[in-house]
Amino acid sequence: MDDKQISFLLVDDDEVDVMTVKRAFRKNKITNPLYVATNGVEALALLRGDAMPKLLPGQRRLILLDLNMPKMGGIEFLRELRADPELRLLPVIVLTTSNEDKDKVEAYNLNVAGYIIKPVTFNKFVEVMATLNKYWTLNELP
Repeated sequence: MDDKQISFLLVDDDEVDVMTVKRAFRKNKITNPLYVATNGVEALALLRGDAMPKLLPGQRRLILLDLNMPKMGGIEFLRELRADPELRLLPVIVLTTSNEDKDKVEAYNLNVAGYIIKPVTFNKFVEVMATLNKYWTLNELP
């Protein structure tokens, strides 16, 4: 694997949204590894290597996080992530349907790198994924 390549972890319980992200990746020719967790508990297990086999390689990881999920929602996941010395610096982009100010404020207070409202149309979703990919490709992550 290329040392500069970013692995994406999509944390979202909605199968349609997961399929939409995968289709948008294909449409934009984004070939980075994309891993999926359906809730915060599952995502933490993947990130900590508690899941067998350990799925997420290396340090160059970007999390795309939905907020409304069962078991452990996005805000609770962010709290756990930021409290973990091994994971606290991982960049997180919230990708959600929630346009609530309290969710935005809480997410930014937990140091998210961005907050994106999921677009309604597939073409807009493709544009969002292209922009996100370009931004993180140009960014120098440690």
